[in-house]
Amino acid sequence: MQNVDRMFSKKAFDIFEESIKQYHIVNKVDQEFVNPYPKNDITHLLYKKNWIDTVQWHFEDIIRDPQIDPGAALVLKRKIDASNQERTDLVEYIDSYFLTKYGEVKILPNATINTESPAWAIDRLSILTLKIYHMKEEAERTDASTTHRQACQQKLSVLLEQKKDLSTAIDQLLTDISKGKKYMKVYKQMKMYNDDELNPILRGQKQG
Repeated sequence: MQNVDRMFSKKAFDIFEESIKQYHIVNKVDQEFVNPYPKNDITHLLYKKNWIDTVQWHFEDIIRDPQIDPGAALVLKRKIDASNQERTDLVEYIDSYFLTKYGEVKILPNATINTESPAWAIDRLSILTLKIYHMKEEAERTDASTTHRQACQQKLSVLLEQKKDLSTAIDQLLTDISKGKKYMKVYKQMKMYNDDELNPILRGQKQG
């Protein structure tokens, strides 16, 4: 089990890279999404998770256009909100996978809990993969100044070091969970702003 767990971050990173490269073939936020992995496999969740992150990355680029039409910006903000909810759902699905996988592991008496669940760490790796991809693009831009490319290359080096550290931490966490040294809990996201009973603005509209 330890060898498998120590390879998980590499598997995830490779799938995230595949998703990002596939997106940039068409490079449009409204393009059709096709998941190449089987629905009953963790790879399916990883690919979909990164695709959502990639689309949202470009949503965030678009909405920062100072010339964007206010109406279009509002529509896009709604899409970003929906994307955030879907992203959170995917994280919880991935954590459910780990809960099932390690459900029979005997937790040691001195086991401790981590500050974040495995899936939220993997969420960070997905975003980091996007940062690496786009920073590499900037570092290799032929129409940019030498100063710009050098600055981006330095930032890319830091991102790659961060990737190494985060990957090590994820694999170590999964190994510790598989050995009962760590245990995990999943707290469902209790976002209040999407709930028409918890958001006072939505609640007022409902009552009206």
